[in-house]
Amino acid sequence: MKHKGKAKAAFHRMMLRALGIYWVLGLLLIMVSRFLIPGILMAGVITLTGLLIGFALFAGYFFRDPDAQVPVGNGLIVAPGHGTVDVIDETEELSILGGRCRRISIFLSVFNVHVQQAPVAGTVIRVCHTPGQFLNAMKLESAALNENVLIGFQTLEPACGPVAIKLITGLIARRIIPWVQEGDVVAKGERVSLIQFGSRVDIYLPLQAKVAVALGDRVVGGETVVARLEG
Repeated sequence: MKHKGKAKAAFHRMMLRALGIYWVLGLLLIMVSRFLIPGILMAGVITLTGLLIGFALFAGYFFRDPDAQVPVGNGLIVAPGHGTVDVIDETEELSILGGRCRRISIFLSVFNVHVQQAPVAGTVIRVCHTPGQFLNAMKLESAALNENVLIGFQTLEPACGPVAIKLITGLIARRIIPWVQEGDVVAKGERVSLIQFGSRVDIYLPLQAKVAVALGDRVVGGETVVARLEG
């Protein structure tokens, strides 16, 4: 499957950086050890090692990337991310949907999977990065003000029109890594991006889409049907 293993590669890169910091701090401790009270060096090494192990366990959990069990059926729109639905409304999305559309917003805590999936099968028609703020992703205004990446899809199903997702940074999550580019053909549920740490994902749908989730629902990226499109 496309992009499988990329989250694990990101974890490995992060751990290499963490190990680098660990060795630098360890060397600094050794360099100043003669000025420290006996036992401080050992306590410092134990503390640093404990922090590294704790970070490795958390990061390994955070970068997990389970395979999606994608539902089969015409017109089914699956969740683009793992998290909790906290907004269902209508809004304006001009660049891809061309006006009024339905929006479903999913909040991703640091305990959720942070790989995102294509909500539909189709062609990627736009990938657009917009700089912005880094408000807490729990705040609804973060969808409008925070740094984000907008990805548009032209669905394969006739007369359904385009669908878009917006990957939104948070207070801690400050890096969005798209794995697709314009012109790519994607399958429904295919991995398309990674957001590092807590964040938000919006999905924009045509007005004729029938929403299949409710506020407070927990959704699984690539699996949970969030809406149905009717041609």
